[in-house]
Amino acid sequence: MSDTPDNQTPLDAGEAATGPEPAAGTSGPSSVMLLGSGELSRELALAFQRLGAEVIAVDRYADAPAHGVADRPIVAKMNDAEVLSALIEKENPRYLVAEAGLIAADALIAVAERGEVEVFPTPRSTRLSLDREGLRRLAADELGLPTAPFWFAGSTEELTAIAQHSGFPLVVKPIASAPGEGESVLVRPEDVEPAWQRAVAAGRMPHSRVMVESVVEVDFEVTLLTIRTVGPTGPAVHFCEPIGHRQADGDVLESWQPQRLAPAALDAAKSIGARIVNSLGGRGVFGVELLVSGDEVYFDNVRPRPHDSGLVTLRSQRLSEFELHARAILGLPVDTIMISPAAAEVTYAGAEANPVIGGDPSVVLAEALTVAESDVRLFNRPDETEARRRLAVALATAPDPIVARDRARRVTAALRRLW
Repeated sequence: MSDTPDNQTPLDAGEAATGPEPAAGTSGPSSVMLLGSGELSRELALAFQRLGAEVIAVDRYADAPAHGVADRPIVAKMNDAEVLSALIEKENPRYLVAEAGLIAADALIAVAERGEVEVFPTPRSTRLSLDREGLRRLAADELGLPTAPFWFAGSTEELTAIAQHSGFPLVVKPIASAPGEGESVLVRPEDVEPAWQRAVAAGRMPHSRVMVESVVEVDFEVTLLTIRTVGPTGPAVHFCEPIGHRQADGDVLESWQPQRLAPAALDAAKSIGARIVNSLGGRGVFGVELLVSGDEVYFDNVRPRPHDSGLVTLRSQRLSEFELHARAILGLPVDTIMISPAAAEVTYAGAEANPVIGGDPSVVLAEALTVAESDVRLFNRPDETEARRRLAVALATAPDPIVARDRARRVTAALRRLW
């Protein structure tokens, strides 16, 4: 498919790295270094290995989920540019794939500029994924994509002035944070100071700035998985069926595929997806997040890697988001065929949580899996890559996404007896 509009914690410096001690430059011709070894990286590592790649999984703590399946696990300070640069030079991988946010971008830029290692996502994408201000200005100011009205504030005084000018309600978000983390909805002037403090405290980068958005009435939110590849004829962009998603009760993310869009809205969504990923460049899966109101579609965010809302593709598509990401990075053909409507529910706990098994796992799983066309992923290894720890994913297929959503909810309800 063409991309034209018509078609389309750190360890001390002395403990920087541990693991086997291979000789420098011994990584194979299809070696992949994953920076970030959480649960999603585990799925991605398996996808690369099934395509014959050697996987080196790196994270800042030992026994990360992807460490358990990688050809070589390594513990290193990924946010230390000097340490990370030395590790990359030593291992000399063919592909460098960033799967965590807090990585020394300067080291990735230097590696990419030398051209000896292919870096994914592009360093620019990595930097913008941590900078809502830069990403929103790219989308709205440079690319002209439709967005909700937005502003940026560097103090409570500026936030107050914005609220007085634009009116309520408003959404306040940190410049860099996990989805939903540190967000507040302002409905009256008294909300300004608490919202400012919450956003600044939750920000993952040392920014004393926040993003402010008008609340746009929408029918639903969707993730459009957009895969950018490069072949003999140049770049191409492919799209999966839209994925609907919503945050339920704060500790569950529900997603389903397909989310039906009007033809005009689907065309607009694909146009927005193609334009933003072609601007970011590189190869792989991009989760383009959109707000839909009738035929109107607004750009909200883009994640240059597989993410939780795409976990539904483990059952809905012939190739999951992880397999698509691996194929695109390795320069292999992709297809986005959906084989069945499906739904997924991801259950979370706080990152510091150590859930206690409340019921007999075999009994609970047996009950959960009596739901028709259901499947489960339980996450037992410590995962420190996200602010919220994933506990499980409930998956279900059905002839209709509404039925699939009901089945996934029933699986989740059964699994709650584990915690």
